[in-house]
Amino acid sequence: MSQFDLADRVAIVTGSTRGIGRAAAEELVANGARVVISSRKAEACSEVAAAINATHGPGRAIAVPANISSREELGALVAETTLRFGRIDILVCNAATNPYYGPMAGIADEQFEKVLRNNILSNHWLIQMVAPGMAERGDGAIIIVSSIGGLQGSAVIGAYNISKAADMQLARNLAVELGGSGIRVNCVAPGVVRTDFAKALLADAEKERVVREATPLKRVGQPEDIAGAIAFLAAPASRFVTGQAIVIDGGMTISGPAA
Repeated sequence: MSQFDLADRVAIVTGSTRGIGRAAAEELVANGARVVISSRKAEACSEVAAAINATHGPGRAIAVPANISSREELGALVAETTLRFGRIDILVCNAATNPYYGPMAGIADEQFEKVLRNNILSNHWLIQMVAPGMAERGDGAIIIVSSIGGLQGSAVIGAYNISKAADMQLARNLAVELGGSGIRVNCVAPGVVRTDFAKALLADAEKERVVREATPLKRVGQPEDIAGAIAFLAAPASRFVTGQAIVIDGGMTISGPAA
């Protein structure tokens, strides 16, 4: 059996109707897993699940919409997954939000609270919900999608970066707490990836040129670049990896402003 084989594994991927989340869901299915597609909009979830099933066969993906800001909806997501698939082996906490751009001095309490609730607290809730079943089986993989922003300061996305740094510590702490039960908890920390979330950074040719020049690999990341690492962390190949934040940024964080 390949160390990357995910046959018979069940995964929940939040924010999986587009971008990194969708690419991760597709990669997990390509390696044998069954996947729950989840985001706020039911129609979008159903469309992505249908597309995956059309490619990989019926029953490989199901749609269970949920708003990550609601503990009740996340509970329903876990319950429905367990009802339909019988178990949860892999959790990918990908959904996040960033409602504010600007210095920390200007952020409203409501905006800051939304960032912390959606980017940290929702991950904590979901992990609390899935960990007991994983512990009972003595095996599980939890992957939190953080960001290189969690390793850097910023004058415009400070609250987002704070939340992503907290996600890295959440993974480290839970890796310690859950490791004895056979559960691994890790983060991936993407750099600039061509998604709707990063389109402000790639809004015109000059902005994209700046990003490319700051990256040793001289290109913008693609969702598939992150999906491969997520599949690795979900698979037996990473069975001795836990509490880590794997940076996937084309070298941006090691090169300075102009590689």
